[in-house]
Amino acid sequence: MIKNVGSYLALTLTIVVLLYFSLRVGNTSESLTKFTADVSEINDLDHNAHIDSLYLNAVYAQQMVSPQLGKSFVGFKEALAFKESQGNYFRVNEYGYLGKYQFGAETLKLIGVYNPAGFLQNPELQEKAFLANAERNKWILRRDIANYVGKKMDGVTITESGILAAAHLAGPGNVKNYLRSGGQDNFSDGFGTTISYYMKKFSGYDTSFVKPNKKAKVNLG
Repeated sequence: MIKNVGSYLALTLTIVVLLYFSLRVGNTSESLTKFTADVSEINDLDHNAHIDSLYLNAVYAQQMVSPQLGKSFVGFKEALAFKESQGNYFRVNEYGYLGKYQFGAETLKLIGVYNPAGFLQNPELQEKAFLANAERNKWILRRDIANYVGKKMDGVTITESGILAAAHLAGPGNVKNYLRSGGQDNFSDGFGTTISYYMKKFSGYDTSFVKPNKKAKVNLG
C-alpha cells in the first residue's frame, strides 16, 4: 500500500514538474538547475527503484526545454549519444552496434537485455540500459577512479566522466589497462576512436548521479 501511494505521488510530481517547465521556458538555466537537484533528491529516496518513470520524464522534459544542458549528467549522456549515433535511437552501424548509445549485444546481456531487436525499438529501455551500464562500469573502475582522477596523461586531466565515457567506448577492462599503463595501452575501436580521445572529449561532466553497482541490471518492468 505504501509503495502504491509513493508511485501515485511520483506520477503526480512528474505531471506538476512537466507543467512547470512548459510555463517557465523563458528562465531555462535556473529551472534546469533546480529541476536536476529535485530529481536527484527524489531518486536518493528510492535508489532500489533504479531509474524509474519519474527520472525518464525528467530527462525528456530537460531535452524538450533546452539543448543547453551544460556539464550535468543529462548533458554528459546526450553529448555521448550524439558522438555515438547523433542521438538516433534506431541506428545500427556496420559493426552491429545498436541504438542511441551504440550498444553491443554482449554488453546488453551483461545488464539483462537479451532481445536486441526489441531493444532497438524501445527508447525508454535504451535510457535504462545506459544508466545500468554506467553504474556497472563505475563499480568495476571504482579504485581507478579514486587513484587517477585529477592526474594527467598525454596532457589530458583524468576525470570521472572521462573514465566512464571511455568505458562505454572500450569496456572497463581496456580503461584499466590504459590508466595503469600511464596511457601507453590506448585502445581504439573499429573507427579509430581512442580511449584518450574520449577521456578528453567527455571530461569534466558531473556523473555523481551514477552510483557504482556491481549487479546493475535493467528493470524491464
